[in-house]
Amino acid sequence: MTSATDSKPRKLESTSLPIDILNTAAARLYTHIHPFLVLGVYYLRFNALVADPVPTLLSSLLPLSILQISYVVTCLPVAKGSIKPSVPAKVTKQGQRKTPASTKAENGPTRALVPAVISLLLALMLGGPFLTVLLILFGAPLTTHFPHTFLCATHMSLLAVLPLVYVHGVDATKWREVSSAYLPFDDVFGGTIGTLLGAWFGAVPIPLDWDREWQKWPITIITGAYIGYVVGKFAGGYLLKGKRIEFD
Repeated sequence: MTSATDSKPRKLESTSLPIDILNTAAARLYTHIHPFLVLGVYYLRFNALVADPVPTLLSSLLPLSILQISYVVTCLPVAKGSIKPSVPAKVTKQGQRKTPASTKAENGPTRALVPAVISLLLALMLGGPFLTVLLILFGAPLTTHFPHTFLCATHMSLLAVLPLVYVHGVDATKWREVSSAYLPFDDVFGGTIGTLLGAWFGAVPIPLDWDREWQKWPITIITGAYIGYVVGKFAGGYLLKGKRIEFD
């Protein structure tokens, strides 16, 4: 015989902690500058985006990729297991410590840059197609405007997925918490939630009878995603840090 408490659904438990920004002067400075750079680059290309969405979205992928890689390398800790442990320095007969050349390379900029590039590739090859399917399921045009939808999803993936891959790697437990929206809020997860919610709210102006050029697909979606990313990043890093989304 089962008790009443046994029949209740078990609550998802998580031991994940929020991601902290690296404790360096560069990280503390750039984490505040980065969102304004992302919005600034988008703002400068907005008129071109309205006039010709596909070429503008395509040409904007490179600067966005550079900004996101700069952010994760400068400000975020890389996922455990993504970096080989450092080789200890050898001690010579004279008592001097001699660091192997390979160790110097591992401790240099490539120590964080290689995982960042891998995260970029995963965001492009996996995150982009996944979000494309998600946008279509939520009502994006299927038989027309496919390049628009795919490029919109790719921008969203660079904003939302790349930092997640960089800090969590391919840990299945972490990604189960991501898919169930049960990670604790921080800069990274806040930016992800903000991007998705911003894109969702961005769909609101599309059916309104305002007859504006910026209402065409997917300009309001991608605009909402960018704004949502910045708002979510600040909210997750400060106002909501450490808290979780509770559905009960």
